[in-house]
Amino acid sequence: MSMADCTFPMCTTEGNTFCFSQVYALLYCVAHEPEAPQRQEPDVERVLLLGHRKENTPKTLPTDSPPKMAAAVSGRDLVTHLLVALFGMGSWAAVNGLWVELPVVVRELPEGWNLPAYLSVLIAFGNLGPIAITLAHRFAPGKFKESYLIYAIQGLSVLAAAFLAAFWRGQVWIGGELHSLPFLLLAFILAFFCCTSNVTFLPFMYQFPQLYIRTFFIGQGLSALFPCVVALGQGIGQLECRNNSFGNATEPYYFPESFSADGFFGFLSALLGISMLSFICLVQWKRRGPASGPSKRQSTGDSITSEDSYPLRENGTPSGDDMEITQKPPVAAATSFWTGRNIYLLGLLALSNALTNGVLPSVQSYSCLPYGRMAYHLSAVLSNIANPMACFLAMFVMCRSSLGLGLISGLGVIFGTYLMVLAVLSPCPPLVGSVAGVALVVTCWILFLGLFSYLKVAIGSLLHEAGHAALLWCGVAIQAGSLVGALVMFPMVSLYHLFQSGQDCVDSCLA
Repeated sequence: MSMADCTFPMCTTEGNTFCFSQVYALLYCVAHEPEAPQRQEPDVERVLLLGHRKENTPKTLPTDSPPKMAAAVSGRDLVTHLLVALFGMGSWAAVNGLWVELPVVVRELPEGWNLPAYLSVLIAFGNLGPIAITLAHRFAPGKFKESYLIYAIQGLSVLAAAFLAAFWRGQVWIGGELHSLPFLLLAFILAFFCCTSNVTFLPFMYQFPQLYIRTFFIGQGLSALFPCVVALGQGIGQLECRNNSFGNATEPYYFPESFSADGFFGFLSALLGISMLSFICLVQWKRRGPASGPSKRQSTGDSITSEDSYPLRENGTPSGDDMEITQKPPVAAATSFWTGRNIYLLGLLALSNALTNGVLPSVQSYSCLPYGRMAYHLSAVLSNIANPMACFLAMFVMCRSSLGLGLISGLGVIFGTYLMVLAVLSPCPPLVGSVAGVALVVTCWILFLGLFSYLKVAIGSLLHEAGHAALLWCGVAIQAGSLVGALVMFPMVSLYHLFQSGQDCVDSCLA
């Protein structure tokens, strides 16, 4: 696989927007890149000029070629699309499932309200997986076959989720304190495999035509949607304060959910198993014959062309002006990338990931649980759904203005600040015990994650236009922001106990 095979068409404003998982695919491609003399970045100016021409020049197809829409979709295509979507579904289903199930397990595990902080750090350290795979491919090229790595990742993920269903309640004494070691260990393993899927699943998919890569990202969206739908069906056990046997105090009684966490983690294991079976079928299906549809991307020298690269004349050839632009010597993109605008975009990207992947998730329980378990449940599930919905919106409405992106970021920071204030004031934040308080905290979580999800997609699309190096720095900003946010919050929450948890049927903030 060469860097030419690792283009990222889905990160543009016209493509699918689940593009941040492609960052590790780019790292994989960098690791596989043979040492060629003076390999230069794509001409950014040429791309922008072509994009401008594309908007103002009507593109016509050759007269002797039938329109693409007229081509009938074969049964083989439909089967391939289905298998690809189910394969992509398994990439992040485990981590998404862990987040939406936290409101159910948090009251039974000894970490209590600190559990989200532990999970944030474990997911951040799960990025050791892609780093290890990338280094292995760099220093031992050709020793690892992608399909075998995917088999191992998916098989071990299914087993880890199955063990989680059986042993998540287990507790171990460590340093004089009880800890849910089985849950934390298995959560780290699942996070490790989810992160590693980015440098194995995507490179495998680049063997397919571009149309199927779009389907793969739709499948990644399902990895967030399906666990959320099941979690909504599971519900959350309501709390009732009952008089104890002595009659002088109350004690909490929890009504059971529609089904237990064991069943949810079992569903998660089955979901990952379906993804694994789909991959096995996809490999066998691919061996039986090539998938139809658009042909693979072809690389000619340092330029990558496709039918969407240039406006066409009636004879199907690129226009003369465009050919002249194509033949321009490439500009040194490495020196022109570090503009004030790009640094600004990278800063916004790092900030948004620090807040959404580290800072606020670590204290979500403190901001929500004072309002009740239902508030926490709805905040976790609905905000997780808001993520792919915001990405879907970005497919049709893309903000390209630096000022507009700054305003979106500022609005997200306002909602995040309110949520942080609620966490600091826990267990007695404003409007506790009221319906308005519940509605406000749930709405703020949805808008907070929705706005920043849209912001990350918009910035990723803009940086993608600057070439491979820009997308690589995009990935660095994403992971650096996430790691810093998680590492900063973990000691504040779990070691210094700067946030106070409440006790059901004990705290009375209305007095």
